[in-house]
Amino acid sequence: MRVRSFPPVIGSAPKVLILGSMPGRASLAAAQYYANRQNAFWRIVDEVGIATIDLAYEARLAGLTEARIALWDVLAACERPGSLDASIVVDSEVPNDVAGLIIGHPSLCTVLFNGSKAEKAFDKHIVPDLPATVAARLSLVRLPSTSPARAIPFEAKLAAWREALTAALEAK
Repeated sequence: MRVRSFPPVIGSAPKVLILGSMPGRASLAAAQYYANRQNAFWRIVDEVGIATIDLAYEARLAGLTEARIALWDVLAACERPGSLDASIVVDSEVPNDVAGLIIGHPSLCTVLFNGSKAEKAFDKHIVPDLPATVAARLSLVRLPSTSPARAIPFEAKLAAWREALTAALEAK
């Protein structure tokens, strides 16, 4: 099945860009990032104090942008049966213009990858299009996927995400 991602969520001067790979079925059906109730993303964002999970989706997105966090996926489209990153057909991957977004927002200094697939797709599709001067300003951090398919305890995911988000948002 051919699937397509969403537009980026980005404010005027983001410091942090969180990149996933491709929204899962529940997210695609709801037209919302991280809509699967079992995905830990919004729970983590709540626990870190960025946006309350009980808020409406648009209010949660506003919480992200107010905190200077942008959100997007590395891939614009791909063939993928189901929701698992492991099911993405590599030869079908079409990247978003993440390089253009990073170049166009010089305030971005940290990219957080929501799992290894996002990092691998970034390395393959985005890094070759990043000028060396732009790449040099970026801190790249792979975090444990917030997906329920990534079976590590929530507390471990939360600790890693809290540390990375805190460091990125406090950086100059």
